[in-house]
Amino acid sequence: MKKTIIAGRTVPAIGMGTWHMGEDPARRAQEIETIRTGIEAGVQVIDTAEMYGEGKAESLLGEALKTVERSRLFLISKVYPWNASKKQLPISLDKSLQRLGTEYLDLYLLHWIGSVPFEETVEAMEEAKKSGKIKNWGVSNFDTSEMKELWKVKNGKNCVVNEVLYNLGSRGIEFDLLPWMREQNLPLIAYSPLAQGDSLGNRFHEDPLLQKIAAAHQCSIEQLLLAWAIRDGKTIAIPQAGTPQHVKDNYAAGSLVLSAEEWQELAEHYPKPTTKQSLAVL
Repeated sequence: MKKTIIAGRTVPAIGMGTWHMGEDPARRAQEIETIRTGIEAGVQVIDTAEMYGEGKAESLLGEALKTVERSRLFLISKVYPWNASKKQLPISLDKSLQRLGTEYLDLYLLHWIGSVPFEETVEAMEEAKKSGKIKNWGVSNFDTSEMKELWKVKNGKNCVVNEVLYNLGSRGIEFDLLPWMREQNLPLIAYSPLAQGDSLGNRFHEDPLLQKIAAAHQCSIEQLLLAWAIRDGKTIAIPQAGTPQHVKDNYAAGSLVLSAEEWQELAEHYPKPTTKQSLAVL
């Protein structure tokens, strides 16, 4: 199983996302079983946010985790930009902790950039660290220029991660953002590593090259996409899963080993960008 280091902790590079979870009562039991199955398989990093179902995903996750030893997990949640002020962030954080049924988060992220100055958000995050309610903090959906601005802020370099959209069909960050993050030794959390199936305009399942490589490894194309996303050892992918079998398949992708020739074929077939691209956001 490929692993990576985030905030000084070594974790499996395949985590679990929870967007849209908890919104359909008819799926609640299966979603809880899926989360628990993922943890039993070895998943440690679980990503959620106050935005997801306006707290419903956090509540579902909290229910699923009641029987799980907290120290096994690396829990991430996110705060809305308009709640990222010195006054509102502690309130949002407390609500998230209550829904999750935990005393602390391993990581708390600013979900995207809003109108609250970076200086104020950083100060609020640092206070949350001092209180013990979060271990570390980071950001999401930040492009290169915004990361550089954050780095100029007092304690801005205490940011431990940037979570952005990244998959085989969306490689825009490789032009400047990812190289900058690597220079800073800042790990990446890749959301939508499966490109939401083919819904983002890709045709992965129709691609003869992906079909060939997947067949050679007796794996699914989804597993191949996940293995690609975490290939550098400095990225955590957080795919979503709707069923227990799905989450087990996702996690197994962390053990997939491709040859140098196969990596090269993928690199040539899906080339990295040669010019600056706008940051892809969902």
